[in-house]
Amino acid sequence: MGNQSAMDEVVAEGGVITDHHPLDFHSLGLAGCIDRLTGPLRQQGTAVRWDTPHWGIEIPADCASLLYQSAREALSNAYKYSDASELSLQLTAVGHGVRLVVSDDGTGFDSRLAVSGRHHGYGLRLMSVAVHDAGGTIDIRSEPGQGTTVTVTLPLD
Repeated sequence: MGNQSAMDEVVAEGGVITDHHPLDFHSLGLAGCIDRLTGPLRQQGTAVRWDTPHWGIEIPADCASLLYQSAREALSNAYKYSDASELSLQLTAVGHGVRLVVSDDGTGFDSRLAVSGRHHGYGLRLMSVAVHDAGGTIDIRSEPGQGTTVTVTLPLD
């Protein structure tokens, strides 16, 4: 989705995917901004597949920002821990909301520990709090050896 110079501005620093370019939801769209974050995964050989049947839906900036931050956390975790060969992203309209799904075929983990902050850190737990504070839901499904799926659903009204 993005050009090579834009992808060069997205790096993994200490395992955290960081975009040094200002977010531009207006020109790139939410999917385009999230796609930029997949650069480090692609560079390490992970195949990335997109499903975005949400075209034409107006996503408020605060909702787009939270979905972007959620994607960044899920993608950073996939980059640092999953050793995935394939990763898929889905951005869809659901009812009066929008849903982001990030799935990988990596090593997985005990997802019960993630929301308690006892797995690798507090990133997923903080993401969960932010999503719930916005009136949304988050579902983290993972098992050792079975990959990981993070689903974030936010209301649009």
